[in-house]
Amino acid sequence: MKTLVIGASLNEERYSNKAIKMLREYEHQVVAYGLKEGVVVDVNILKEWKNYTDIDTITLYLNPARQEELYEDIVKLNPRRVIFNPGTENEEFMKLLSTHHIKSEEACTLVLLRTNQY
Repeated sequence: MKTLVIGASLNEERYSNKAIKMLREYEHQVVAYGLKEGVVVDVNILKEWKNYTDIDTITLYLNPARQEELYEDIVKLNPRRVIFNPGTENEEFMKLLSTHHIKSEEACTLVLLRTNQY
């Protein structure tokens, strides 16, 4: 089960950074996309979109305005689900995902992991 973190950050104060660390702590496979390249734990953050394969879950850390340019790319990946973390809620995108039979949920990745609901 592979997770794509979108909006990944090298800044340790950012929740996307904490999510990468916790996903790895829970032994999930992780790939990451962000504004700056770098490494968090053992995960490379790429700043160029890649045609990722075998993505089960996408966890978003981008505000709705920044998500719009990725709608098509995300849909093409056909993940099982997309998690909208606090501050990323986007009803328009959730409806689009639904039309492509992609599950979406407004939740916190950190909480889902800690409560064994991931």
